[in-house]
Amino acid sequence: MKKVAILQSNYIPWKGYFDIIRQSDVFVIYDEIQYTKNDWRNRNLIKTNNGTQWITIPVSQKSLSQKINETVVSQYNWNVKHWNTLLANYGKAPFFKEFGPLFKELYLSIETNLLSEINLKFIRLINQILEIKTEIIDSTTLNLQGDTNEKLIECVTQLGGSHYISGPAAKNYIDLDAFAAKNIEVEWMDYSGYPEYSQQHPPFVHGVSVLDLIFNEGKNSKNFLDKI
Repeated sequence: MKKVAILQSNYIPWKGYFDIIRQSDVFVIYDEIQYTKNDWRNRNLIKTNNGTQWITIPVSQKSLSQKINETVVSQYNWNVKHWNTLLANYGKAPFFKEFGPLFKELYLSIETNLLSEINLKFIRLINQILEIKTEIIDSTTLNLQGDTNEKLIECVTQLGGSHYISGPAAKNYIDLDAFAAKNIEVEWMDYSGYPEYSQQHPPFVHGVSVLDLIFNEGKNSKNFLDKI
């Protein structure tokens, strides 16, 4: 049995994103599709003493057909601003002193202006912290053809997968019969049941960047990906 998950890259994603990665044998970054404005590709939420706050990478969108992997940063010094925002809001979190320097080094060393490459750098670092060893590949290396369902099926097939793990939103377009015809079983990801952790600034909010979990729980963070 080999499980494959296929998702667009997100910026410092929430814990559910890493849960689907760890449940997969291969995780495919699928950024050769249309960039969507005001989505998770270039922004995420953090906790502050005034509630949740967006932290957004400024990007340039020149056309509606622009792909995620064609999207570039539009503002100099965004990385320094983001690091300072994290420092201001998580500097007193229990495990910021231990894990903050890892993210500071990453933020301040970013030279690429491609959103996909930036997102992947953070995803790889967070995987290391959460001890997730899933293989990550770029969908463009597979030269996928056809419509949405055909590309997904071809991706899983090329990778020798028997199971495709999908987020629940895909129920609107996934053709289960087409997957079954290729002997691929579709598993729907369940994002409910995550336990609460020692989060600053109540009330508790699940849907924030996983950095919130890491800075508050440290090495114990991986245990909060398990359902109650």
